[in-house]
Amino acid sequence: MKPKFKIGIDARMYGNEQTGIGNYIKHLIKYLAEFDQENEYRIFLLEPEFSRFVLPGKNFKKIKVTAHWYSWTEQIILPFQFRKEKLDLIHFPHFNAPIFYFGKRVITIHDLTPKFFPGHKMNSFFRRAGFWLVFYFGIKKAKKIIVPSKATKNDIIKYFKTKLEKIEVIYEGVDQPAASSQQPAAGKYILYIGVWRNHKNLVGLIKAFNILLKKYNVDCKLVLGGKENLYYPEIKKTLLDLNLEKNIICPGFIPEKDLSAFYQNAELVVIPSFYEGFGLVGLEAMSLGKPVVCSDIPALKEVFGSAALFFNPDNPSDMAEKIFKVLKDKKIKQNLIAKGFEQIKKYSWKKMVQRTLEIYKEVLKNGLGK
Repeated sequence: MKPKFKIGIDARMYGNEQTGIGNYIKHLIKYLAEFDQENEYRIFLLEPEFSRFVLPGKNFKKIKVTAHWYSWTEQIILPFQFRKEKLDLIHFPHFNAPIFYFGKRVITIHDLTPKFFPGHKMNSFFRRAGFWLVFYFGIKKAKKIIVPSKATKNDIIKYFKTKLEKIEVIYEGVDQPAASSQQPAAGKYILYIGVWRNHKNLVGLIKAFNILLKKYNVDCKLVLGGKENLYYPEIKKTLLDLNLEKNIICPGFIPEKDLSAFYQNAELVVIPSFYEGFGLVGLEAMSLGKPVVCSDIPALKEVFGSAALFFNPDNPSDMAEKIFKVLKDKKIKQNLIAKGFEQIKKYSWKKMVQRTLEIYKEVLKNGLGK
């Protein structure tokens, strides 16, 4: 039977090293192949993922592109490659959609982190202006905007005056990380998993950990999983200034095959962020029976409900106190673990992709969002 539509997926950020977005794209493609054998899919990839990528179905084709995300080639060259494929629809899984591509689009916006925490790349007026131009037109041109939480939806409505009906909240899923026989050589430890950027509040976490050692006499280490980012030297500086080199372990980026070992051997998982759009790390921890202690920010409160213990991310003393409560009180710890197992039942990659596919069909049929 002749395919009904040709759908593109901008998969340039595919891969585990792209953290949440790469994971999102991976599951999106995996389950689209399971649920849709009718439409054709064009998967746009950069090297080295292009060479590694295995087509999941006969109705999938991979296309190599060279325009890196957040580059000028993304805006100038990439639209021609998309147009060449004569797509009926393209899904951009991040806000960075080319302004000069005029085809029908769905866009996923995971959060508004760049607005609140611009990062080192936004160090000039022109870069900031360019970013907001891309963000604005991405939202304006999209037929539908997919977000992973009501918190992100509220932010988009507040700052971009977008119509309610244009935004669809679709919760993301959680996979239990694959079992591993490895055991990190850390002894008893508290675990952080994520990037080293200012919105993650690692400086606050290190200060809280110092309070745990000095005030509460806690006998454990802190593992900061994630690749060190030299653009944020204040993280390492805080660690050194407090003389915590022997107490804090920095294993770098943790491959997917080793993640479960780090989770399983941790006393608890801490998420100290100032801002998030979802909470995948916390859900992964819950799936492996680990208590989660985290910031009381809107997205995390929405996603975790009563299955986590919350603290004020601006207050290292409060952070330390809440972590200590879980470390010392077995009843609190077991209660969080039990609630965590219940909470993760609400999240499914399969359900996410089924609803996303429904949105594709709605947009293709009705031309929504005009």
